Amino acid sequence: MVNIPKSKTYFLQVQGMQTPHPTQSYSIQSCKRNPKALGERRYHMKLRGFGGQPKPVFRKNAKTTKKQVLRLECQNCHKKTQLSLKRCKHFELGGQKRKKGQMIQF
Repeated sequence: MVNIPKSKTYFLQVQGMQTPHPTQSYSIQSCKRNPKALGERRYHMKLRGFGGQPKPVFRKNAKTTKKQVLRLECQNCHKKTQLSLKRCKHFELGGQKRKKGQMIQF
């Protein structure tokens, strides 16, 4: 389980000092496909008529976790940066800090 504070001090090369950055969780999502793209048109032409599905449909998703990305925005100059984290099953933004020997509650 990863617990990230709501604001974090981060170094900016432009300003040359550490400034407070509020953090946001940024999940990478696939965008809508463009129907005018050549590959999309070719695929739909191949789907027409007889012959069934021309390309394999991916169904075996092996990954159980996603890589987490933090979006940091400078409070002074409003410059946005992204900070990638490792894979984790549970991600919490601004949660309570755990003390030594305390149980994890979900």
